Amino acid sequence: MKNIDPSTVESFGNEWKRFNQATVSNDELAKNFNDYFEIFPWDIIGEDSIGFDMGCGSGRWAKFVAPKVKYLNCIDPSESIAVAKKNLKEFTNVEFIARSVSDDVLAENSQDFGYSLGVLHHVPDTPKAIESCVKFLKPDAPFLVYLYYSFDNKSLAYRGIWRLTDIFRRIISRLPSKVKDIITDIIALTVYFPLAKLSKLMDFLKINIESVPLSYYRNHSFYTMRTDSRDRFGTPLEKRFSKNEIKRMMLDSGLTNIKFSTNQPFWCAIGFKSVNKLI
Repeated sequence: MKNIDPSTVESFGNEWKRFNQATVSNDELAKNFNDYFEIFPWDIIGEDSIGFDMGCGSGRWAKFVAPKVKYLNCIDPSESIAVAKKNLKEFTNVEFIARSVSDDVLAENSQDFGYSLGVLHHVPDTPKAIESCVKFLKPDAPFLVYLYYSFDNKSLAYRGIWRLTDIFRRIISRLPSKVKDIITDIIALTVYFPLAKLSKLMDFLKINIESVPLSYYRNHSFYTMRTDSRDRFGTPLEKRFSKNEIKRMMLDSGLTNIKFSTNQPFWCAIGFKSVNKLI
């Protein structure tokens, strides 16, 4: 049985066709990339490395990874694979594979690195999905993953706000795609944008912004806010995990030397395939 949720795959296909990232400035794309890849061990990844991007979406990460490596496999089961092909057409070292995380799309123990950012919390069985990615890695190869956090480093009030918004997500995500687009754009305008600007002002005034929801977006474009609002409120299947839960899933999959980024977005984690793990 495939480890995918068809409605979620369809939703992301629609999202990335609408938000293909083509109008986002390269500076903002680079900042986003650096935020997520802050803990990635580039010192052991060279021009002869071969790796994979699991759930590549529009190809926004691959755009920065492909120039650094020999070959990159971009894997995604949704229609966004066509968007990635268009966005990455200048690269001759990228393979596009329209398959899911549960498919045996690569040879076991064949990849020098892998990453999956903002993807594996949208599948029915996240631990199994991580394990599926790890089996493609060579021993000692790094795997970078970003999974939605359960606000385990936030206050009870903050977590209460999220629980309230999740009720809206469950309703909005079931609506027709065009209706979702309109509603999530309104949320971006009336929620994301004001809180982001408030956070930016507070940051300028040297006021602590850790307790302000969506403060991460204070230096991002409205386009990114619209994209992430669509992602957050328009996706049917979403899971969240604590730092300890993510560490346990990574260890159980055969990864060792787990390290978490201390900066937003939470949680980004890196692990290395155990030399004793033969899947």
